[in-house]
Amino acid sequence: MSDASSPAPVIARRKGLSEAWFAWALIGPALVFIGIIVAWPLLETIRLSFTDASMGGENYVGLANYEKMLASAKFYDIVGRTFFWMFLSVGLKLVMGLIGATLLNAAVPGRALFRMLIMPPWVIPIAIGCFGWLWLYNGQFGFLSGMAQRFGLIDGPFEFLAYKNSGFYSAVVTDVWVGTPMVSLFFLAAMQGVNRDLYEAAWVDGASRWYRFRRITVPQIMPTIVSMALLSAIWTFNSFDIIYILTNGGPRGGTTTMIIDTYKTAIGNFKFGEGATRAVAIVVLLGLFSLAYLAILNRVKRHYGVK
Repeated sequence: MSDASSPAPVIARRKGLSEAWFAWALIGPALVFIGIIVAWPLLETIRLSFTDASMGGENYVGLANYEKMLASAKFYDIVGRTFFWMFLSVGLKLVMGLIGATLLNAAVPGRALFRMLIMPPWVIPIAIGCFGWLWLYNGQFGFLSGMAQRFGLIDGPFEFLAYKNSGFYSAVVTDVWVGTPMVSLFFLAAMQGVNRDLYEAAWVDGASRWYRFRRITVPQIMPTIVSMALLSAIWTFNSFDIIYILTNGGPRGGTTTMIIDTYKTAIGNFKFGEGATRAVAIVVLLGLFSLAYLAILNRVKRHYGVK
């Protein structure tokens, strides 16, 4: 029987401590990075939300910023517009991405070329892509207005970005154009992981293409669809550059979402405290939305037997 003071247990303890320190050394840089880039700015934003910080300094005001924000009818309009923007854009991305992935997964000549051609909207810097869409939406020399006049759909130049409704839906179209390639690639990767034996068995039984797609493809990639929907929803909710470049939140606030309103309040009007309050509201709303979506994702995984 070995004694506790023998060299073997001591060496084992030292080895365990060395492995523990080595593990902490590996994750240490990541923890420092998260602390500096994520945790500290978030805590500072929360602190500022309880102040009237501006160019002239800051004073503690308690919950005054939150009370002012929640008492504003404009704030609820912006929240509703933001969620409408998110659901509409994400819904179109999922539908277009599913169609695109199905076409890219088909055994057709030149499939590799088609997969490459879907990348430019995602690869091109968003600012450059938005400047291209600014030209397309221009009423005087834009392509869309010119073609609509040529086919007799409108009598004169139409400025797509000059009106609230057309400006909002134009921004949605641009956002869908930017985000659809990534969604298509994710769905394509999921489709390629589906067991081919399922399709062959269904084909032998005489199942149509639509039946195979509805009963095999969609259920098999459903966890990916739900996960991609959550990621796309978060990115779209926080989308800033597309709206800001196209409309700057206008016309008359028709495209002002929460992230645009936060920027205008904090940076445009130098009301850092009120801007921080809106930023905290974004974090809270996205957190609640993510928790609800994760609950749905877990239910979907259990339904389809995915671990």
